[in-house]
Amino acid sequence: MTADPRRLTHVDEEGGARMVDVGQKPATARIAVAEGAIRMAHVTLEAIESGRTTKGEVLAVARVAGIMAGKRTGELIPLCHLMPLATINLQLTPDRELPGIRARATASVVASTGVEMEALTAVTVALLTVYDMVKATDRSMVLEAIRLLRKEGGRSGVWVADALGEEEPLPPHQV
Repeated sequence: MTADPRRLTHVDEEGGARMVDVGQKPATARIAVAEGAIRMAHVTLEAIESGRTTKGEVLAVARVAGIMAGKRTGELIPLCHLMPLATINLQLTPDRELPGIRARATASVVASTGVEMEALTAVTVALLTVYDMVKATDRSMVLEAIRLLRKEGGRSGVWVADALGEEEPLPPHQV
């Protein structure tokens, strides 16, 4: 199925890329939640959990990297707006069944456009940072299942992914 270019918001009348003008849209409270994972060898996960890595505290560094990246999404993704974020919360959780690390980011803002890209960027860069910090031990790691779980605010209201896995749906967030 081919998308109708007249309905794509980042395409101008001639088919060229453009930044969407959100100047006339009202600022509303917006939130986005994204998740992802990095799969790795059991021995690599054990090294992270026990603090036996050569580059230091992997999860602490990855959390800060993800938050920093989320704040700078508008500089990384060409047509994204720079956002005055209220917060980015990033959790990195070891999962022995995976085995690997699961990441979940929640970004919120009061603005005239959403924060989905900021949450997705935070998750992705956090997981890339985990990869970078332990790649000498395990080059076969795989980033996977990076996706938007939920968004709230703006004209489209609340959107929730079809299947959140085994977790309960997230309650509405108050900004």
